[in-house]
Amino acid sequence: MNVAVPPLTMPNGIGGFTDEGRSYAIVLDGDQDTPAPWANVIANPRFGTILSASGSGTTWSENSRENRLTPFANDPVIDHGGEALFVRDDDSGRAWSPTPGPVPRDAASGRMLIRHEAGVSRFTRSYEGVHHQLDVFVDRDDPVRISTLTIVNTSQALRHLSVFAYNDWVIGPPRERDPQHVITEYDASHHAVLAANPFNTAFKGRVCFSACSERPISATGNRRSFVGRNGSMAAPAALLEDSLTGEFGAGMDAGAALQIRVALRPGESRQLVFLLGEGHSRADALALIERHAKSDLAAGSLARVREHWDGLLGTIQVKTPDDSFDIMMNRWLLYQSLSCRIWSRAGYYQPGGAFGFRDQLQDVMSMLYAAPGLARDHIIKAAGRQFVEGDVQHWWHEPVGRGLRSRCSDDMLWLPFVVAEYLRVTADYALLDEQAPFLSQAPLPEGEAEMYDLPSLSGESGTIFEHCRRAIDKGLTAGPHGLPLIGAGDWNDGMNRVGHEGRGESTWLGFFIHSVLTDFAPICTMRGDGTLAARYREVARQMASRLEQAWDGEWYRRGYYDDGRPLGSAQNDECVIDSISQSWAMLSGAVPRRFAERAMDAVRARLVDRQSKLLLLLTPAFDNSDQDPGYIKGYPPGIRENGGQYTHAAVWALMAVAKGGNGDEAAELFHMLNPINHTRTPEEVAKYRTEPYVLDGDVYARQPHGGRGGWSWYTGSAGWLYRAGLEHILGLRRRGDHFKVEPCVPSSWTTFSITWRHAGTTYEIEIANPDRVWTGVIDAELDGVSVDHRSIPMANDQRTHVVRIRMGRK
Repeated sequence: MNVAVPPLTMPNGIGGFTDEGRSYAIVLDGDQDTPAPWANVIANPRFGTILSASGSGTTWSENSRENRLTPFANDPVIDHGGEALFVRDDDSGRAWSPTPGPVPRDAASGRMLIRHEAGVSRFTRSYEGVHHQLDVFVDRDDPVRISTLTIVNTSQALRHLSVFAYNDWVIGPPRERDPQHVITEYDASHHAVLAANPFNTAFKGRVCFSACSERPISATGNRRSFVGRNGSMAAPAALLEDSLTGEFGAGMDAGAALQIRVALRPGESRQLVFLLGEGHSRADALALIERHAKSDLAAGSLARVREHWDGLLGTIQVKTPDDSFDIMMNRWLLYQSLSCRIWSRAGYYQPGGAFGFRDQLQDVMSMLYAAPGLARDHIIKAAGRQFVEGDVQHWWHEPVGRGLRSRCSDDMLWLPFVVAEYLRVTADYALLDEQAPFLSQAPLPEGEAEMYDLPSLSGESGTIFEHCRRAIDKGLTAGPHGLPLIGAGDWNDGMNRVGHEGRGESTWLGFFIHSVLTDFAPICTMRGDGTLAARYREVARQMASRLEQAWDGEWYRRGYYDDGRPLGSAQNDECVIDSISQSWAMLSGAVPRRFAERAMDAVRARLVDRQSKLLLLLTPAFDNSDQDPGYIKGYPPGIRENGGQYTHAAVWALMAVAKGGNGDEAAELFHMLNPINHTRTPEEVAKYRTEPYVLDGDVYARQPHGGRGGWSWYTGSAGWLYRAGLEHILGLRRRGDHFKVEPCVPSSWTTFSITWRHAGTTYEIEIANPDRVWTGVIDAELDGVSVDHRSIPMANDQRTHVVRIRMGRK
């Protein structure tokens, strides 16, 4: 297979990966629409923008919901936004956009190329004798979105053009009347429209700006004067006028528009730099403009952005016979996890802005090789959202910290789970002594499943070890069958009524708790707390015994309702089997291997749909039975958690298959989940609809929409799939100052390689598989010297070391 096809030779509307997967290009002719929004999430740790292939965008600072600078339309059908560039021929009056939207195009509009890559999107178009190249990116550090527009006069006549940069203002959360509170002004010396919202108290004193590298001939801060009464971004009224109205101040429909006039001789070019950003004060905003509003400054910023992403994404590079595997592993999965999930906490379908306690903790595990310091910092941040009682905020918004306290049963347990994994990889045991505060808040009222409020600091703090201990103690519950109480939902929030009366139980949570206890007991021993270690081991032993009792005959039940009825059982008419209990039976090691393997056989037989390339969460879907599991039943059958492919859980099944040692099947499941393999033809693109370069949170199983992707970008499955590919298929696992290589690969992979940069030292890992086995290593060498493949020493000497692994049957 080869997806690295030059995109301009591909069928219209279908893109291709270029430069060994570094970017994805979409080609459009005339009035052809983009296949779907197909967005890029471009961000730094505190600022970001979502940019669709049509050029529609939304931008935020620090919190993608609570401090939106421009609107989020949430309309993938029309794909309109509150930001745009326009070009007008001042002699003829004709106007267009350098992007596919918002100005409508016709059959004579010419070919357009949209190229998304890590940290930048590029739009290229030639129209009306003018060639345009627009690069949109976010500075590596500053809260500034930079758009560099290069225009070239390719005609034989002198051209007089006006370029308009426009955006609506929100400067706050999505409240209906907030834009009316925005106050605008014009700063002529900085070629900028400034805007502030004094009602945005969580971000008090902030000043936003829209600025240009050249002096505008006119500007306005009034949206209505630019768009026009009952007008739209597709045909703004201002494009029919010679200049903008120059209205600024309070009480109007706030926006920002700048008009720059350009005269170009034949063959002449001009580059304009447009900025959109936010400063902590007026002085800070002006300083940001001065740092970025010139072509050479913007070029330097773009170079730093690309250098950053190339460095981070280049930490580990793999080369296998499957180029679709390589493209996702080498760039896109890690980019999706960091730019979207960790930094932005937003995607085209949900700019939520909040930190999910368990969500981002899982995401940062994908960064343990490329950016372990980022994972460390987030662990400490998350620990600071724990209540003195041991439970945690289900999610919270920064900077204030208001969020949701709930009875969700697994949230707090992800802290010790992730801490244990971080320590396994890095051996950074000093983390356990870092301090983090505890929160204080009134307990949830009886009968209430959750409460949204602003907690206070309790005045008490503790080590990360103490935070983990309290989390485990809070999570150790037991229902009538001895399994953990499911509370208001476990990993699957949609099962929020299985145990809402306080007696329902979760089998999956039992497997998860077993993993947490067995991982954390050695940490307790290392800390000198043998008593606690012994207690955890004993509870894990008892949990294993109870989990064996959840065997349903061919697989493990999902749990029990409050009234004792089983869930995920052959006794049920709907949700007869759920995948995550079976996957974690294998991953946790809590039950005899033969039973875990039989459970995975049931997943193969009942949940893997190879014809549609789907790995379902459960089957049959909830629909007409008297079961009342919760809001999961509100989804149509076969959609999202209700019997569709929920990709997060599908990756766990892949990992369980790899742990079982079946390399052919593990690679096959990766191939099925890989979006590239859902979008290789125009027909597949039309069915799948979402981006070929990022993972979807779910894929529909219900006809006639079977195979349609949903909830792209903003899914934790990206980080999990990266770990599945790296650690479970390729078999690379760092363990402090050593690493091991234990692949589980398809028999067709006779050779593959991993290049790993760590602390300035490079490891070239070459794996040969002449006997075409799934697993098993015969011998290994480090720089020509025989080593144990399960404990290869890391030199960290700024040199390049060659590791050769030979697989085969012993």
